[in-house]
Amino acid sequence: MVNAPLTGVGSTVVSGRYSCYLGGPNSLNGPDNAMAKPIVLRGEETASERALIESALRTLEAEAEGIGALAAAIRDGLGRSFVAAVELMRDARGRVIVTGMGKSGHVGRKIAATFASTGTPAFFVHPGEASHGDLGMINTEDDVILALSWSGETVELKDLTNYSRRFRIGLIAVTAKAESTLAHAADVALVIPAAREACPHNLAPTTSTLMQHALGDALAIALLESRGFTALQFGAFHPGGRLGAMLKFVRDIMHTGEQIPLARLGTPMSEAIAEMTAKTFGCVGITDRDGALVGIITDGDLRRHMSPGLLDRKVEEIMTRQPLTVRPDQLVSEALELLNTSKKTQLIVVEASKPVGVVHFHDLLRAGVA
Repeated sequence: MVNAPLTGVGSTVVSGRYSCYLGGPNSLNGPDNAMAKPIVLRGEETASERALIESALRTLEAEAEGIGALAAAIRDGLGRSFVAAVELMRDARGRVIVTGMGKSGHVGRKIAATFASTGTPAFFVHPGEASHGDLGMINTEDDVILALSWSGETVELKDLTNYSRRFRIGLIAVTAKAESTLAHAADVALVIPAAREACPHNLAPTTSTLMQHALGDALAIALLESRGFTALQFGAFHPGGRLGAMLKFVRDIMHTGEQIPLARLGTPMSEAIAEMTAKTFGCVGITDRDGALVGIITDGDLRRHMSPGLLDRKVEEIMTRQPLTVRPDQLVSEALELLNTSKKTQLIVVEASKPVGVVHFHDLLRAGVA
């Protein structure tokens, strides 16, 4: 789309066979959301385009075969080694030290981050840096080393491997070669089955790194589940971003006190509508003489019962009985799921049958959840 004319915000820009929608300031695709509809091809696919699509499919199919082979190996003999690796890391009093060179190192950084965020203290040590002082970061018998090397012969891992044997530090190898130096040195060897790389030359690490990554995820989740790691504990490590917002409680975002729109049984609809208008949540909760919530009236209820005599009717004639509610100690993510499945925009927050707050979909937007 270089040098293509821009027709203004909220328009479709077309250049050759490509088009994309820029969005407008008030649209979901506008600058407020920093989102735009993806560029799409117009017209029939050319031979070169079909070739690129076929290339993508071959890559995905090759990598899917690798994951399938890994799953089959765990069902067969690799499962016993997997259990031993999980138990070794779970019982460690210190941390899991993840290491690897090249692409295995990049994968190792992600595995260490996943461990750390799911209740297994872990960090990555570069094997080259380990040989120049970073071995001091490993707390001998309290720690466990998880070393990634597809060949199992990575020279840079030698000093780290020797250190682990000298000081009796638990060593787990992730390799594709059962007879490799790393596998023989390790306390537990997780031998990944052979798989062809997605690269047409069978050279660039693609399928292999995905399998390493998937095995790391499997280890992290098995550790998480064996420890009984909860969503609340997860939230303690993820206070920021959308994950942090999803792990807030309803009580953290609900409106309370005089902000809650309420009316008693027997109240005329004229007063209930005035309450709805004043509180701006598009609803009013209906309570009995004891203050317990017995119903709700929403904008939708008003539309369904619109008639000349609506203002003179009583709230119990219009209200929806047994309304959907949430508790203040429920996660915000649960409130969002309830709103989505019920296709509603507000919920009354109830404790011991009595309304203590109200949550609107806009509150979830402001909190960064929706």
